[in-house]
Amino acid sequence: MPEDHNQLREIAALLASQKLCVLATADEGVPYTSIVAFAETADLHRLLFVTTRQTRKFRNISGNSNVALLIDNRTNTEEDLHNAAAVTAAGTVQEIDKDAQPECSSVFLDKHPYLQDFLAAPTTALVALDVRSYIWVDHFQHVVQYDLPA
Repeated sequence: MPEDHNQLREIAALLASQKLCVLATADEGVPYTSIVAFAETADLHRLLFVTTRQTRKFRNISGNSNVALLIDNRTNTEEDLHNAAAVTAAGTVQEIDKDAQPECSSVFLDKHPYLQDFLAAPTTALVALDVRSYIWVDHFQHVVQYDLPA
């Protein structure tokens, strides 16, 4: 199997094993990060998360749709120096109408059923990151970029 398919399989496994990630946004060039619950679509072309519309992260993505999500498997132990892996998903975000795209809501709730009430709240936005690329890092030195086909 080609190297990029092996890498994509590693990325898929990491995404499936984690429930939280770090969202990186910016407002007028000032970076901001926050922890969000996420879910991935089966084809890995979209990562979904939810947030209240009154948050700084939502204000930032409303003004600048270019974001990144960092997903990693850290355990905060010494072994992380040898075993930790992380992937950065980069792309653009858009709010998804929860009623118009029930499949996105379903994908998110399959991974996070305990967030059903939060997702259903009228103040909550369902957001999709349309992934352009994944950047995989392991052993703190091995870096591979995987660009998704358009």
